[in-house]
Amino acid sequence: MSAKPETPLLDRVTTPADMKQFSDAELGQLASELRAETVSAVSETGGHLGAGLGVVELTVALHAVFDAPRDKIIWDVSHQCYPHKILTGRRDRIRTLRMKDGLSGFTKRSESPYDPFGAAHSSTSISAALGFAVARDLGGACDTGHGDAIAVIGDGSISAGMAYEAMNNAGHLKKRLIVILNDNEMSIAPPVGAMSSYLSRLYAEAPFQDLKQAAKGAVSLLPEPFREGAKRAKEMLKGMAVGGTLFEELGFSYLGPIDGHDLDQLLPVLRTVRQRATGPILIHVLTKKGKGYAPAEDAADKGHGVSRFDVITGKQQKAKSNAPSYTRVFADALLQEAADDPRICAVTAAMPDGTGLNLFAERYPSRCFDVAIAEQHGVTFSAGLAAGGMRPFCAMYSTFLQRGYDQVVHDVAIQRLPVRFAIDRAGLVGADGATHAGAFDVAYLANLPGMVVMAAADEAELKHMVATAAAHDEGPIAFRYPRGEGTGVEMPERGEVLPIGKGRMIQHGKGVAILSFGTRLSEVMTACEALSARGITPSVADARFAKPLDRDLILKLAAEHDALITIEEGAVGGFGSHVAQLLAEEGVFDGGLKYRSMVLPDTFIDQASPRDMYAIAKLNAEDIEAKVLSVLGVETLSQQG
Repeated sequence: MSAKPETPLLDRVTTPADMKQFSDAELGQLASELRAETVSAVSETGGHLGAGLGVVELTVALHAVFDAPRDKIIWDVSHQCYPHKILTGRRDRIRTLRMKDGLSGFTKRSESPYDPFGAAHSSTSISAALGFAVARDLGGACDTGHGDAIAVIGDGSISAGMAYEAMNNAGHLKKRLIVILNDNEMSIAPPVGAMSSYLSRLYAEAPFQDLKQAAKGAVSLLPEPFREGAKRAKEMLKGMAVGGTLFEELGFSYLGPIDGHDLDQLLPVLRTVRQRATGPILIHVLTKKGKGYAPAEDAADKGHGVSRFDVITGKQQKAKSNAPSYTRVFADALLQEAADDPRICAVTAAMPDGTGLNLFAERYPSRCFDVAIAEQHGVTFSAGLAAGGMRPFCAMYSTFLQRGYDQVVHDVAIQRLPVRFAIDRAGLVGADGATHAGAFDVAYLANLPGMVVMAAADEAELKHMVATAAAHDEGPIAFRYPRGEGTGVEMPERGEVLPIGKGRMIQHGKGVAILSFGTRLSEVMTACEALSARGITPSVADARFAKPLDRDLILKLAAEHDALITIEEGAVGGFGSHVAQLLAEEGVFDGGLKYRSMVLPDTFIDQASPRDMYAIAKLNAEDIEAKVLSVLGVETLSQQG
């Protein structure tokens, strides 16, 4: 690690108000110091680096021109907000980013009044900003007062339909609203689709090649930007290129594109917009993800998500593991299945690398589809593929599949279409915190008629579940698996097709049975080792399926044991609730069975290591041991104390 950078101007900034005393030249120096401080901090914590580096100048300009927190600056996704946090009174804690009891890696209302709206999913900023603008005009009560509402949204995020729903509404309402389109030609993966091509044409075609310089020349006119001559010149330039813009058709005034790293352009434009704007306006800003730090600029993902690294070399300190990641196991298993079945295809929503489908795209480019940040479309597109005779695997993070839930119900489940949902990042995911936790998918999928829901206990089981999903044509099927490395079990050469709705016995014991759903099974077995020292040997089973349940297995466990404990990496309403429903309907509780369900608590758990998060959730081995002892009535030293 390198020494902390020298930051004489940044040292004078406690809140954005302190920036008002700086000259424009000093603001340029402040931006350089802010970039160095961001790199230094993230080198110690890991996190989202490239996105924040790309908006350093924009962050400085916004806080220099506007009056936060009275003016509401809303960062879409908000993984680019580290520079914003440094400038808004949180620099002293910036090296706790994404750590237990530290700063969130995203904006968070409870963390600071300078975070008016929390986010970690994309495409919400314009809707939220419009809400603030309308609340302002209706006299809504707000502790920090009401000023301008500014949404900063990326070119990847603006590919989602929600952004256009918001712009359509904003254009209709004609409220004063500022949208800054941060166009860096890259989200996590390079953006895809017609909108990306459209934005590229705005500045890539010949008439716009010199627009950057033309914009600089127009800056001198900006104190009077709406003089008729300037307006005609702007319209002429745009007309030469694309004949007007989609944004203006939606009711927005359009400015740009301008250089998002040039404060000589940013500051006058923002000052003029603040002074003169009346209705909704969109400022198109061109930036580079990873700007100013060579290792990030040179990386394929522009340093999107990094672990701790050396500032000088950019080399990341990644933990080594002999076990493959669950994501890689899914990717390799899917490739095996696709090699034998040309009907297998894959769909992702702007996460080809995160879901492992980049490997599928390399091997089968005509059968792999990145639909951009558009989960709703991705689900229904998959439904259409299934209806058309293909075998689609719709691979999404659990937390992102939530965005397409109506489509799962209406377009997939009701029609019993065989869409295969590969649900990555199931359970608690660590540093990304509550917004990215895969807590709810079992509950929101297992209540759908005809849906098959599986959870892999280890990486070998995941391989079997990919094969099972590939062979399942009777309706929708989902399988979930966590982030990170597997447990190191021996891997089969090829996945086996599992019988639907059948679990497996792991260990035969007496007195109490533990029925595990998902990767807590390894913690269960660790707990059993500790229990054996007390002479307690529980029976252990891996449920494999939450829907349909293995009725025979569950009722047998209930009949042969005094107590039954279920455990899962999901919220109330999931696997354990379905088991309880079965036991109640069968009258098992009338016989005196003690039943306990270990689930995620009814709260959102903030960022920490996965182990610490599961400790908070009381789902680690020691918690399972304590639950067994409690249900058996064994008093422990902690209970005596």
